[in-house]
Amino acid sequence: MMLKRSFLFLSLALVFSIPTYAQNHHERFSEIDIQHYRFQLELNDQNNELKGKASIKVRFKDDIRSFHLDLVSESGGSGMRVKEVMENGETVSFEQEGEKLDITLASRSKEGEERNYVISYEGIPKDGLVIGQNKHGDRTFFGDNWPNRARHWLPTVDHPSDKASVEFVVTAPNHYQVVANGRLVEETDLDGDTKLTHWKTDIVLPTKVMVIGVAPFAVQYLGDIQGIPMSSWIFPQDRDAGFYDYSQATYVLHWFMDHVGPYPYAKLANVQSKTRYGGMENAGNIFYSENSVRGNRSIEGLLAHEIAHQWFGNSASEADWHHVWLSEGFATYFTDLYMEWRYGRDRLEEELRGEREAVLRFAASNDAPIVDESITNYNRLLNTNSYQKGGWVLHMLRNQVGEDAFWGGIHKYYDQYQYSNALTSDFQKVMEGVSGQDLEWFFRQWIFRGGVPELEVDWKYRKKDNSIDLTVKQQQKGKPYLLNLEVVFLDKKGETLASEMLKLSKDKQEFSLDGVGEKPEEIALDPNVNVLFSVKER
Repeated sequence: MMLKRSFLFLSLALVFSIPTYAQNHHERFSEIDIQHYRFQLELNDQNNELKGKASIKVRFKDDIRSFHLDLVSESGGSGMRVKEVMENGETVSFEQEGEKLDITLASRSKEGEERNYVISYEGIPKDGLVIGQNKHGDRTFFGDNWPNRARHWLPTVDHPSDKASVEFVVTAPNHYQVVANGRLVEETDLDGDTKLTHWKTDIVLPTKVMVIGVAPFAVQYLGDIQGIPMSSWIFPQDRDAGFYDYSQATYVLHWFMDHVGPYPYAKLANVQSKTRYGGMENAGNIFYSENSVRGNRSIEGLLAHEIAHQWFGNSASEADWHHVWLSEGFATYFTDLYMEWRYGRDRLEEELRGEREAVLRFAASNDAPIVDESITNYNRLLNTNSYQKGGWVLHMLRNQVGEDAFWGGIHKYYDQYQYSNALTSDFQKVMEGVSGQDLEWFFRQWIFRGGVPELEVDWKYRKKDNSIDLTVKQQQKGKPYLLNLEVVFLDKKGETLASEMLKLSKDKQEFSLDGVGEKPEEIALDPNVNVLFSVKER
């Protein structure tokens, strides 16, 4: 997703260890695996009450007597109230408290057994399903589940590691149109006042990107992009501007399909919405902020970022929240790569410089690593580390392993983990296998270490032999980084007199450059924008 803001957007091992993270940090992930959700939802215009029936297929991994789902219970006038739970057609007992729905099985489960549960419930969502007026005063309903807000309106295992297929059967007043994950199965007028709309996907999804959008829409069908139907869903008042802005997505989808792999879902609908974020990458139907429509095509980067997530974040998902850079860092950098393809290398460097400045500002007050398990409020993971620094890690990895190995690794990683989940260690293992390099030091210093390299650079010209003495000090706390830093010396006209690629690995290193020719006017560090670092003021 994109935060709501302006839409511009050597082998020496370090001697500290990478923390180990378990994918299944809760016992229920080793006990149950949700196979499929079917949500039958009734919406109305008289009040904000939701009536729901969730049919859930559960596969048991163990011999257990009960399990729980995530569902926020009714309190203070909002929340969900469960009325009945049935197992394979028979009523079973349940308890609902806080954010948990505990279900007692009719009999103990067996390993590999599947059972079907139907949960009847109702209530007013406090969050997750955003009900209210859009900027034009029209009533709308939009799912907005990230990170774990699906539990406010849907009984689920609300964690990215338990993926399942899903279908939504929505009954609503017939002046609304409904968009949801997957393909349209049915749209039927029921009694002149209400309409049933049924969307279904057979592709497994994390709950964070299972949603519906219900509103008055103007819909433009843009045709098939390599066999994938694309459409734009815009509030009618913004029809012309929205169709103009969102149609740029055709270029974006082409590029990702050509460079990453086949599109993973049945359709791509770009939807103007009430998401709290600048954009939310819901699978197959991306929700953008209602203010994203401007009529000047200034949101190409936003479109690219959210479309990138269809591969990275939705299909190949982080196995746990703290590895969200595998989603947001990838979307950030692949947006940069798209911009490079569309507008040239200068545009890539422009994006990277801006992102580097953001990383340096963040690091000045926060030395946390990208994977930071100390964060318990998952929304705080939507920070510069996950986005811009994560993108920079991929850029430096591309330079470390080379173009062919980078793209080969990206393709292998996606092929291996599409419709599944990965941790940072999984991505590292793939890149090591493709490149033939030991990348443990790389991931240690860039993913599991906070801050950035802080360099102090001094140089002196020796006229007698037209050479330069150069000293580089690493001034950050902790061990020195391993860096390949290009330095270029320029004359008064900005022409290159000498250049050198420095291999940095110590607190202080001295270098000598011969045959400069004349005294340089200035020095340029990393002119091709390949390294993440700051220059320490003297």
